[in-house]
Amino acid sequence: MSSDSADASAPPPDDAGPGNGPDNGPAVSRREFDALFEAVRTWGRWDDAGRGAWNRVTGEHVRRAVGLVRTGAVVPMARPWDTVAGPDNGKPALHYMSALGDVEADVEAPEPSTHKDFLGADYHGKSVSHLDALAHVAYRGRLYGGGSARELVGSGGARFGAVAALGPLVTRGVLLDLPAVLGAAWLEPGRAVRAADVVAAQDALGVEIGEGDAVLLRVGRFRRRRELGAWDADASCAGLHVDAVPPLAERGIALLGSDGDNDVRPSPVEGVHSPVHALAVAAMGVPLLDNLDLEALSEACAGAGRYAFLLVVAPLNVPGGTGSPVTPVAVL
Repeated sequence: MSSDSADASAPPPDDAGPGNGPDNGPAVSRREFDALFEAVRTWGRWDDAGRGAWNRVTGEHVRRAVGLVRTGAVVPMARPWDTVAGPDNGKPALHYMSALGDVEADVEAPEPSTHKDFLGADYHGKSVSHLDALAHVAYRGRLYGGGSARELVGSGGARFGAVAALGPLVTRGVLLDLPAVLGAAWLEPGRAVRAADVVAAQDALGVEIGEGDAVLLRVGRFRRRRELGAWDADASCAGLHVDAVPPLAERGIALLGSDGDNDVRPSPVEGVHSPVHALAVAAMGVPLLDNLDLEALSEACAGAGRYAFLLVVAPLNVPGGTGSPVTPVAVL
């Protein structure tokens, strides 16, 4: 069954961890989370604050990343444009034809005739592969850098941290393939990836996260979806626990991505539904890639015997946009 036609009637996974509950712990209080937010915060570090951690990627980073290319294999990581409603796609993307050149009345003069179509998406969800810019997330009313979200983001878009300020990113990508490390097809929904898991994955895969890297976490979400059917990924999904964020902050990463939306769900943090989003975007200035399909990259990295590669991310140039649908590309 294809990912676009997965069984929408599949029951939500309620047996993801011990005791028939999600293994998303340990629980974190709001006070503990606020202390963690302060510990990883990088406000004031860069003059071009709207680009956040992308300021870490210099020309030298790009040259080193290009030097990783061996075979020239190109691996895209975007999901198909998903127009089918389902438990994890409450606002399906739009695609319809706006002009058909094969209808005689519509044939344009002079030749050739053309076919045209429309695309649209409410992409900040669990279906479209997309980039979260810094304007997407505020914590306690503040965007990255401390500006008021109410003053900087309005009905006309964002005046700080918009996706247009980011531009393209070319850097070294690192795949942390947790199911491969654990000898599993996927991590069950609700399973938290802890700091120790990040360290163990680096050791097992022979890769070390460095300054300016883009870290991609595979939990096997879309393999599970293809084999077992869709479920409500807002309610239960494997992803990072907040204790995995400080090691990534210490390494000075520029970008974080996953085949989930990076956060373990349900959230282990009292009163914060997306704590990793808050830490990465609002505290660290690290944009996020959500809903990547990392299955082909997993196979390519395993076949090549290496988990570092050239990564290219080119979001749409949308002034005021809080993010963008995107097709990241790895080159091995």
